[in-house]
Amino acid sequence: MSRMIACMVVGVSLLLAGAPVRAHHAFAATYDDTKPLVLKGTVTKVELINPHSWFWLDVKMPDGTVINWGFEGGSPNSLIKNGVTKNTLPVGAEIIVNGYQAKSGENKAVGVNMTFPDGRKLFFGGSAPGAQGPVATPTP
Repeated sequence: MSRMIACMVVGVSLLLAGAPVRAHHAFAATYDDTKPLVLKGTVTKVELINPHSWFWLDVKMPDGTVINWGFEGGSPNSLIKNGVTKNTLPVGAEIIVNGYQAKSGENKAVGVNMTFPDGRKLFFGGSAPGAQGPVATPTP
């Protein structure tokens, strides 16, 4: 009897180990879907690192001050699938980013998509609604 229980425990463990972990950094835990934002800025840093990439933009505010914003994106693999590399997003590039602000109120957000001056649009591939591909874009 104990051998059967042991086999069942091992079997269930193997099944659970193969299941994807969806709760890993849930969007709602960190970002606020009631605070969509659209910011235009200049890329200052690109960090294509696991588990989440980060992009940093200098955003010129209406009063002339410049604020550095960080945007979380998906893993490097998901970004590459969406066409985002260090070559397609070089430091100094001007882009418009759609995303959702962090609940903490910091100058951080999760990116949904980025639009280049020539109209090209790439997706951040992260946890934000729409970051995996063409769907509705958040607007403030």
